[in-house]
Amino acid sequence: MPFQGDIPLHLSPEVRQALAENRPVVALESTVITHGLPWPENFQLAQDMEATLRQEGATSATVGVIDGEVHVGLSLAQLERLAAGENQVKISTRDIAPALVMGKSGGTTVAATAFIAHKAGMRIFATGGIGGVHRVASGQTFDISADLPTLAQLPMLVVCAGAKSILDLPATLEVLETSGVPVVGYRSDEFPAFFSIESGLKTSTRVESPAQAARLAQAHWGLGMRSAVLVVNPPPAENALPHAQVEAAIQQALAQAEASGVRGQEVTPFLLGAVKGLTGGASLQANLALLLNNARLAAQIACAW
Repeated sequence: MPFQGDIPLHLSPEVRQALAENRPVVALESTVITHGLPWPENFQLAQDMEATLRQEGATSATVGVIDGEVHVGLSLAQLERLAAGENQVKISTRDIAPALVMGKSGGTTVAATAFIAHKAGMRIFATGGIGGVHRVASGQTFDISADLPTLAQLPMLVVCAGAKSILDLPATLEVLETSGVPVVGYRSDEFPAFFSIESGLKTSTRVESPAQAARLAQAHWGLGMRSAVLVVNPPPAENALPHAQVEAAIQQALAQAEASGVRGQEVTPFLLGAVKGLTGGASLQANLALLLNNARLAAQIACAW
């Protein structure tokens, strides 16, 4: 079994060769496959994201855990197993070791994917939206995603459509600022709200090209910084939803979650599913579009690197 650092990683032949030859590689998370989207859209999306990366000249490195083994670069059969399988676990950084010891299978979150991708020697990672500070409803305690402390510690360039709009976006941005994570708008000064282009919040800076994004990250780490660089990419205008429409759906979804007693790692998938229903499926189409859009930009940055 090959080792990278202290954890055993199974790199696909394609990923291993690309890294050895210093060619563009982009990591992809897999909780969007196991917990973020329904079947069969999740399986199709996984294939489409990988195809988008290849079309732009980058190697795809989807990360997942199968039968207690960490894989970087999944076969079609492995993607289908994660997409269609039952009892898949949601694996954040705290859950990697238990999954290995217990022989579990599941999708890796932004935090776990960034950790594993960094161990494998990658720098660039594409996702939909990062986790962050959850909105605090009555009866709930403060809840913050492991994505944020992980981004504070790992030098990864992460392309996303901001943070998931079901979160407390101002508080999430404050934590990113405190953690020294540059929030870089791609051709925009607006912090996108996942399904929506606008949030009313501003990024700390902006870039106009993939090459400029690559140079900014190189300069950040060249100064000795260890935090991630977050490149926020607005969702495609033709698929984005009005912020007011999404916010109304989120408020209803939050009420449903509170009434159902949903807590912890189950909150995000529950809210995303509820918002999908409340928007008549429009949020799902926006989600699919922004994921492909982010994969495309991440590949372009990787090639410019």
